[in-house]
Amino acid sequence: MSENTRRPLALFDIDNTLADTGHRQHFLERRPRDWAGFFGAAPADPPLGRGVALAVAVESAADCEVVYLTGRPERCRADTVDWLARHGLPEGRVWMRGNQDRRPARTTKLEVLQRIARGREVRMFVDDDELVVQAARAAGFRVVLADWAAEAPELKDAQENEGRT
Repeated sequence: MSENTRRPLALFDIDNTLADTGHRQHFLERRPRDWAGFFGAAPADPPLGRGVALAVAVESAADCEVVYLTGRPERCRADTVDWLARHGLPEGRVWMRGNQDRRPARTTKLEVLQRIARGREVRMFVDDDELVVQAARAAGFRVVLADWAAEAPELKDAQENEGRT
C-alpha cells in the first residue's frame, strides 16, 4: 500500500471554491443558458486565493491527500486538470459528473463522497453550495463552507434545477 492510500483525504469543489466563475456567469443569465460558453470559458477563471491557500495548507499541515470533487461534466476534464496545475494546486484525483448526469449537485456529490468514504478516511470536504454542504453534514462529513466567492444565483439555480455543475 502506498503512502497516499493511507493518508486521509481532503476533498475540494472547484467552481467558486478554488476557481472564480464570476466572469462567466453571463452565460447562465440568458435563456436558454449557454452551457458550452460557460464551460468553455472555465480555463480563464482566476483562482480564489483563500480556497487555493486552504488546499495547499491542508496537504502539508494536515498531511492529507487532496482530491477534487466537482459538478463539472467529464468533457471538461482536460481543461480542469490543466487549470489546477497552472494555479499551483496539489496533484490529486478529479471526480467529475458524467456528461449526461443532470441530478442536483447535492445528490451527485454526496453519492461520490459516500463511495470514497467506504475505502478512505475523508477528513474534510470544502464546497460553496449550501445545499451540498447541508447534505454532506447530515451524512456525517466534516464540511467547510467556501463562502469567499461572490454570490452566483444563476449558478446555484443551475446546480439544483438543471444538474449542470
